[in-house]
Amino acid sequence: MIIKITLTIVFLLVMVGIGLYSRKQASSVDGFVLGGRSVGPWLTAFAYGTSYFSAVVFVGYAGQFGWKYGLSATWIGVGNALIGSLLAWLVLGRRTKLMTQHIESRTMPDFFGTRYDSQRLRVIASVIVFVFLIPYTAGVYKGISTLFEMGFGIPYEYCVVIMAALTAIYVILGGYKATAMNDFIQGIVMLFGIVAVIVAVLNVQGGLAAAVDKLAQLPADSTAAGDSPAAGGGGFATLFGPDPWGLLGVIVLTSLGTWGLPQMVGKFYSITDESAIRRGTVISTIFALVVAGGCYFLGGFGRLFGTPPMLPGGRLAFDSIVPSMLVTLPDVLIALVVLLVLSASMSTLASLVLTSSSTMTLDLIYRDKKALPGEVESGEIDDMVSERVERRKVVVMRVLIVFFIVISLMLALNPPTFIAQLMGISWGALAGAFLAPFMLGLYWRGVTQAAVWTCFTWGVGLTVINMLAGNPINPINCGAIAMVGGFPVVWLVSLLTAKMPASRTEQIFRCYDKK
Repeated sequence: MIIKITLTIVFLLVMVGIGLYSRKQASSVDGFVLGGRSVGPWLTAFAYGTSYFSAVVFVGYAGQFGWKYGLSATWIGVGNALIGSLLAWLVLGRRTKLMTQHIESRTMPDFFGTRYDSQRLRVIASVIVFVFLIPYTAGVYKGISTLFEMGFGIPYEYCVVIMAALTAIYVILGGYKATAMNDFIQGIVMLFGIVAVIVAVLNVQGGLAAAVDKLAQLPADSTAAGDSPAAGGGGFATLFGPDPWGLLGVIVLTSLGTWGLPQMVGKFYSITDESAIRRGTVISTIFALVVAGGCYFLGGFGRLFGTPPMLPGGRLAFDSIVPSMLVTLPDVLIALVVLLVLSASMSTLASLVLTSSSTMTLDLIYRDKKALPGEVESGEIDDMVSERVERRKVVVMRVLIVFFIVISLMLALNPPTFIAQLMGISWGALAGAFLAPFMLGLYWRGVTQAAVWTCFTWGVGLTVINMLAGNPINPINCGAIAMVGGFPVVWLVSLLTAKMPASRTEQIFRCYDKK
């Protein structure tokens, strides 16, 4: 216990120390939200990866989907690396950096408002961000607190409050630069931690070959209550597992979803230049392959550690699977696991609260209608935004960080469902609404305002209706349908509705002419 407490205290002191170190760079809006748009490839790549993978993945997704799909759950981690990281950087990285800098966009709602010349789009997008980041944040709190309860014996409620307070401190102090520097340290802990934990857990089962052998021998009737019908029948050590189509839905949601999440896409706003994007692509992909692939590979052996307890309603307590796998490890390794999940979760929490507060401040409270470059002289723009107003915006963002954390905390103290479902609802609504109009808006001049409105309605509407109807479609699959379905929605509506003025779109797309 002394080892665990000492390591955790040192880790948390370093996090707060970096917040203090970075506070001078967080005095302006660009500094607080984007790190001055001068964050290098290593910090950006690790910030992207650590925001991507949190306790939601390590505790919720690895446990639930490792139980349902066995070793084939590893494909989820591979998909996260190749689609969620490699392709995301290749397809979105350069164009997002150039266009958002050209139109002076600081948030995703700000992008929609300026790119499609609609302040109402900007407002509605900011409301969607604020509302649907809350369940995801609550899921992160729930995941990390479950591990802390196992490792330290501290009641769940205290864990949630402590984590919320610590995250608030270093984000409020240092803004994006502090979170990026902390993400780098946390990412290193995650890389070493996941490898050490996998080795230790497999040793408990007699090594990799023996563990795979045991999985292959599990009979069909080993499927306990609470599994989906398709997940029965064994096959937990096969290449594509017992339910390939269900597995595909999870891969789509967790991999493609990052392309439309404001806290993920925002990392491309702040990177220094195009050469940094190329290096960041490689770093981010390798990071995702190790961390995500490792988490799901580990979760695939969950059935070898016994059946988790039952919850009211006859469902399995999926969120207890990974903690039950780790509880027999030596204290030093449990301390490492706690730091691993703490690292993953605090970086994600920091990214979520910073995204939400900056969106509310810049897109709801201070909605400055910006002119495109060339429409107003740069000197006039500087005159319109005084230093005093900039400071006031940063103060408002800091206040809203506290507000957002308190709301998420209330939900986390009484979570309505499993971690995986909380994330499915959040990612489904956000990426279902934003992914298609954001990505197509970077490449195609023909996207219309009406198409963006329709896609917002599609993504949020499908997710909310499914939730209110008692989730007749699994929230994971519903989220995947919302994301993929947004592309034909935007394309068809854009073909049938009035185009934006050609002069405006040409001026926006001029940013890609620069070498």
